[in-house]
Amino acid sequence: MRNSVPMDLVDSVLFRDTLARRAAEEPDATFLKFRDETYTIAQINASANRVANALLASGLRPGDRVGLMLPSHPDHIVAIFATMKAGLVRVPVNVHAKGPSLAHYFTAYDLSALIADESYRGQLGEAFAEVTSPRVIWRGTPDKESFEAIMAAASDEEPTAHFGPDDVLALTPSSGTTGAPKGVLKSDRTLRAGPLAVLQVTSARPGDVFLLWEPLHHGAGVAVVIAAVLGKITLAMVERFSASNFWSDVRRHSVTHIHYLGGVLPLLLKQPPSDRDRDHTVRIAWGGGCPPEIWKEVEERFGVTLREGYGLSELITFVMINVDRRVGSCGLPLSLYDIKVVDDTGAEVPAGEVGEIVAKANQPELGFIGYYRNEATTAETQRDGWLLTGDLARRDEDGFFFYAGRKKEMLRRRGINISAWEVEQVVSKHPSIAECALIGVPSELGEDDLKIVVRLVDGASLDQMELIDFCEARMPYYQVPRYIEQIGEFPKTPTQRIRKKELSRSVAGVWDLEASGRVIAKSKAKA
Repeated sequence: MRNSVPMDLVDSVLFRDTLARRAAEEPDATFLKFRDETYTIAQINASANRVANALLASGLRPGDRVGLMLPSHPDHIVAIFATMKAGLVRVPVNVHAKGPSLAHYFTAYDLSALIADESYRGQLGEAFAEVTSPRVIWRGTPDKESFEAIMAAASDEEPTAHFGPDDVLALTPSSGTTGAPKGVLKSDRTLRAGPLAVLQVTSARPGDVFLLWEPLHHGAGVAVVIAAVLGKITLAMVERFSASNFWSDVRRHSVTHIHYLGGVLPLLLKQPPSDRDRDHTVRIAWGGGCPPEIWKEVEERFGVTLREGYGLSELITFVMINVDRRVGSCGLPLSLYDIKVVDDTGAEVPAGEVGEIVAKANQPELGFIGYYRNEATTAETQRDGWLLTGDLARRDEDGFFFYAGRKKEMLRRRGINISAWEVEQVVSKHPSIAECALIGVPSELGEDDLKIVVRLVDGASLDQMELIDFCEARMPYYQVPRYIEQIGEFPKTPTQRIRKKELSRSVAGVWDLEASGRVIAKSKAKA
């Protein structure tokens, strides 16, 4: 029997019914703090009912797709809950999308309606010049059909739409790092399963306070919001992540749990040390992608306990969690899933070897439902009942998993396989680097040469040779990049991953290590 973390089967009680019950049983419980306003669970529930009833009265029916292009605001949470109450299929639209990436939502997902903030009218106008516009409900306008108007006019009674726990309630665009984003189908049950895993990894108790900084077009942000309902948690919502304001927000709202993704922790560490770094009420920092090299530093500087996990949009927020503080590990599988590391033939690799993560749901309803109107890719993503994640990992003798990057981002340089993820973890630790991406560029010797594209911390400058020295001291010689290019802003996916396919492979005018005459010696490099 494989080591796993026990987790109960996810029941068939709809999210809308849990929200309604909480609102009836404890109507005055504080659900959300935003700016200087406080919202009770009953207020949020009633507002969601009004929007849901207005959408159904407009002719929409369960199963219709409704896009949400809204800022981080309580109205966004209300709209998310409204679609789940009405049985509508929510399609989150990245508020930063424009041009072809924004038009893709309307050509690929066949929206019946879109709820959008007035501030995005310009972006949408450009997109609608190229594609057919769905019905748009504008937020922030005086129009009689605005979001605010329909919410004020509709009934706050519970909607009567009929649907089941395994009907699709969301269509979330995948990262799209290697092509156009694919719409991942999510049911009411899977939308609850991820948040239940969040409650497990955080050990959260009723009355705890989560800082909500994540954009709500991101699945992680939606999981936090749903977890707050299921776990009787209070949310302290801020409009965007700010490294400089992070801990003051935490203190102001007496936050007990903070969530992080990849680059968040390095950004917090790069803030000037303060004698108030431990002056807060946070017990747990939870998320994914903490570089192993800074794990202990984060815990010691900020006085928090780190807990990691691993999940993917095709399944749920976490399918593995690490509550044992095993540095660098994303943990053990939840008992709801069987997880293996396999080679290209599907054979499981021995402990210590890197292979692809594959997953199978032990509760069938929590398996991969598929991509919207994309049966071919849905089939290609599975083999003999196992989901092929495209992620690499190794497993230790105790069954703990350690993430090792994306399979499609493996580069080959002079006969050696190189994980882009491993190189990026080192480079991103440099104090001048805010974020980075490693890509392969053509080499006169065949295979790849390595080009690191970096975005600097605001106000920072970069000495390329100093960065090379930094890399040489921390990675094998064959991982040290040859080319260094600075970029002002990275192209991003809806889930805030860098779109590497859009980065230039040209090296014309790019800083070149070989042109400098510097040689990276094998004997000096760190093995």
